[in-house]
Amino acid sequence: MKSYLLVVADFVKTGGMDRANFALAEYLARQGEKVNLVAYQVADELLAYPHVQFHPVPKLANSNLLSNPFLNWIGRLQAKRLRGEDTRVLVNGGNCQWGDGNWVHYVHAAYESDSQVNLLRYWKRKIDHWVCLNEEKQVLPNARVVIANSQRTKQDLIEKLAIPEEKIQVIYYGIDPQIFYPASPTERAILRQQLGWSLDKNIVVFIGALGDRRKGFDTLFTAWQELCKSPNWNADLVVVGVGAELPLWKSRAADAGISNIHFLGFRNDVPNLLRAADCLVAPTRYEAYGLGVHEALCCGLPAIVSADAGVAERYPPQLQDLLLPNPDDVDDLVARLQKWRSHQEDYKKLVFSLSQELRNYTWDDMAKAIQQLIA
Repeated sequence: MKSYLLVVADFVKTGGMDRANFALAEYLARQGEKVNLVAYQVADELLAYPHVQFHPVPKLANSNLLSNPFLNWIGRLQAKRLRGEDTRVLVNGGNCQWGDGNWVHYVHAAYESDSQVNLLRYWKRKIDHWVCLNEEKQVLPNARVVIANSQRTKQDLIEKLAIPEEKIQVIYYGIDPQIFYPASPTERAILRQQLGWSLDKNIVVFIGALGDRRKGFDTLFTAWQELCKSPNWNADLVVVGVGAELPLWKSRAADAGISNIHFLGFRNDVPNLLRAADCLVAPTRYEAYGLGVHEALCCGLPAIVSADAGVAERYPPQLQDLLLPNPDDVDDLVARLQKWRSHQEDYKKLVFSLSQELRNYTWDDMAKAIQQLIA
């Protein structure tokens, strides 16, 4: 039996990096390996495995900024304790100062988020960014091997943090093909009925946190206003996500008299929403990968995303029209949405082929590649 120590914020099935970390831990546990988890939160199904041991980290005031020093300390403490067992240690980015494997899901040196809510939140994000940036600079150069979730992330590590290229291996995220798959016409009709969606209207989906402007909802909102000026634009925009700016966008939609934007908040039925929808839009300003876009594609959904997002690397040449060169270009997004609506069947056929390819690479495939690399 081999021994592994994973130092991660959360091992749960929501979110991009959390879902990926969960998949790795579950795969190792199913192989019968001894798995030590240092985290704030671990899903119960992981704790049910006999060789999984959870070393909890207190989450002070639900704040990563206040709690990360404890994650680092407990992670290092357990790594030292397990050193005699020839344990492989895997940390995430700058979260723990230990020089073994490092899985990078987000490069803070590549992007600084901006909050428009209030001055307090602005300065909190500034401090968060400064702390995370310094942690990256301290931890990543000492890693034995660095795993990047995309070529985009690899280039950011090389250019922004001077990590040697030979240290970095790119391993893409996987998927659960039993959950994310294209719906049949009958299933899609049933889902729409359950969701209260019209069968005669196009449904465009946005999924992302609304705590700042990184996901680009401001660009989509302005583009949607332009599209709605045309009487021929017969579509609804469904917004899935929460954050400090959510009340602001609800208010702006109401003030503008836009009735076809529906804010759903947090949802745990995202696979159903994707299978029932017609298109996903993600004009993100920084996306190391973009699991939400990956999931949409696996459901056969055309997804318009920024060209420099990590997931855009998976798009074949015939789908390049779905890639936004500039996430701030409202006119370009309007034009691409109009083109998508005019050629929906063509895009569906092209995306279906990509969907099959992506669904053939599962979370287990990803986890196996990581295990082989760090071992």
